[in-house]
Amino acid sequence: MTAIGIVANKQKTNAWPVAEELVRLLEAKRADVYIDHVVASHIDREDLALPIDKFHEVVDIIFVLGGDGTLIGLAREIAPYSIPILGINLGNLGFLSESEPADLPHAVDRILSGDYCVEDRMMLHTEVIRNGQRVHEAVALNDIGIAKGSFGRMIKCSVYVDDLFAGTYNGDGLIISTPTGSTAYSLSAGGPIVVPYINAILLTPVAPHSLTARPLVLPDDEEIHVKVYATHNDLGLTIDGQLGYPLEIDDEIVIRRSPYITSLIKWKERSFFEVVRKKLQGESE
Repeated sequence: MTAIGIVANKQKTNAWPVAEELVRLLEAKRADVYIDHVVASHIDREDLALPIDKFHEVVDIIFVLGGDGTLIGLAREIAPYSIPILGINLGNLGFLSESEPADLPHAVDRILSGDYCVEDRMMLHTEVIRNGQRVHEAVALNDIGIAKGSFGRMIKCSVYVDDLFAGTYNGDGLIISTPTGSTAYSLSAGGPIVVPYINAILLTPVAPHSLTARPLVLPDDEEIHVKVYATHNDLGLTIDGQLGYPLEIDDEIVIRRSPYITSLIKWKERSFFEVVRKKLQGESE
């Protein structure tokens, strides 16, 4: 029998009734259920509580109640374990989510009967090198951002790909993203949409002070080195737009494909292009 873990966005109060209904449906099907302890306390099911860092010991699939940000944050947290994730959209766009609260009974039936597929999405690993020492590292599902802060002055990013000089970008910064992240911040900055089953690394300049600076699509087996320069000290590194780390002038940021993947549950009949049409182009159902 499949063991299901449930995680919810703790800031969304509408997650609690959805979690209660999900537990009821799963228990009716005699599935084993484990709940993040914060969710468990809100729905008075402490008997099912389990810390997320213990999920990998017993859980086969995780239901995530929230928007894309909730799913992305969980993906980083469980990155070493590749537990398949089903997103239940309680947010706005819900690009990565596959189900809606109204579809819970159908979703539970499909999961427990194995009527789904799993897409393995590549992740990125980044580290910050300062004076020859690694001072920070992180993993990302969507993107790594290198950006100026509140100052209006530009920063300069010199990019090397496998020790080959690729170019210098003057502007607000750079976004280095996965195909999954191609529909996020990179898209807003003018980057291309890349289908998720192509393994590639995207480099998208943000507000470049140049008419010729264009996004690059690179093979996923190449390592990217970015050296950062500026006339001010308001610089930062962002991970999936959720985590931040302050940068200093002359820092070197190294980005490569992570050995970890994120496994997303998808319905077999729903294509990536359908999601793009409906979520990004506003096509009606």
